[in-house]
Amino acid sequence: MTAHKPGDPTTLNRLYGRAKGKALRSGQQALVDTLLPQIAVPEEGPVTAERLFGQDCPLHFEIGFGGGEHMAMRADMLPDHGFIGCEPFLNGVAQALTHVSGDNGAHPPVGNVRIHHGDALEVLRRVPDGALSFLYLLHPDPWPKARHAKRRMMNDGPVDMFGAKLRPGGEFRFGTDHPVYLRHALMIMRRHTDQFEWLVEGPQSWQTRPGGWPETRYEAKARRLGHEVWYFRFRRR
Repeated sequence: MTAHKPGDPTTLNRLYGRAKGKALRSGQQALVDTLLPQIAVPEEGPVTAERLFGQDCPLHFEIGFGGGEHMAMRADMLPDHGFIGCEPFLNGVAQALTHVSGDNGAHPPVGNVRIHHGDALEVLRRVPDGALSFLYLLHPDPWPKARHAKRRMMNDGPVDMFGAKLRPGGEFRFGTDHPVYLRHALMIMRRHTDQFEWLVEGPQSWQTRPGGWPETRYEAKARRLGHEVWYFRFRRR
């Protein structure tokens, strides 16, 4: 399967990868049972700032937040903004809930986050067009085999949706440490220059993590393994 054959996450209508890892600790399970229902994205209907946060505010959307470090830190930096995070891996959701709840008393709870345990695109479809200020796709599963390329979130269907949901001037941030995915992603983004402007001023733009872009645990792991990490910012035209 090559990147040019039909199909992408918007048409496959299924999730790939693990849904659950090792058993949750008792504290994590308690957060899943009690906190998650309180801050979960509604299962049906429009996904708007007014509905989720009770007021109009800039909306951020993170696809596959992993352990939630980036989402929680960004939300803490920007308390007047609303953050929506989606993750199908239960253990990642539990870790994010730990951060949102205050990391066991290490800091105050973060109140401007809503979480969906499941398919990000299902939620993104319900966000009104032009409603998002930021959209994040950080260290997604690269699906490096050619026959699995259509599973990659960086494909034409999802990128079209990103463009539709971001407001003019809104920002799409993408990060990876996988060279195959890097080349594939840039190929895709070159096909969407009518929607996105690459914010780049030379190699330092993609070699250095920008300010206000917290490190994820996957990025930290990549660096421990000696991988190069790349950062990309695209502005919605």
